[in-house]
Amino acid sequence: MQDRYSEIGFVQQILSLNLVPRKNGSNLGNDTSLSDFSEMWYGVFLWAAVSSLVFHLPAALLSLATLRQHKVARFMPIAVLLMGILGPVCGGVLTSAAIAGVYKAAGKKMISFEALVFGVGQSFFVLVISFLRVLATL
Repeated sequence: MQDRYSEIGFVQQILSLNLVPRKNGSNLGNDTSLSDFSEMWYGVFLWAAVSSLVFHLPAALLSLATLRQHKVARFMPIAVLLMGILGPVCGGVLTSAAIAGVYKAAGKKMISFEALVFGVGQSFFVLVISFLRVLATL
């Protein structure tokens, strides 16, 4: 009976910073450290995907509102949303795996806030590089 009250529910775990469901049943108490490679990778990737959609969804809605009368450009919001999804799926998977691999090789545990910082940081750097047009100078 006491175990039922000390267990964190799945929805509460997702809505808090602790996004990664535990495989080994260690979701008791307030332990939010990610120790397995797949947990670290999934945590960083999930934050990168969510933050990318947070950046791209308002841009798609703005372009939908401003370009709805245009003959060809009214389909631009589809491209913006696709980039918001394909970017984390293609690049975010690799960079999240690299971050999780470094943590696993170092033998460190990752807390959920670090997963948030690394995931949102990936999307933020993509945003900064796209606005600074660094790639156009190469």
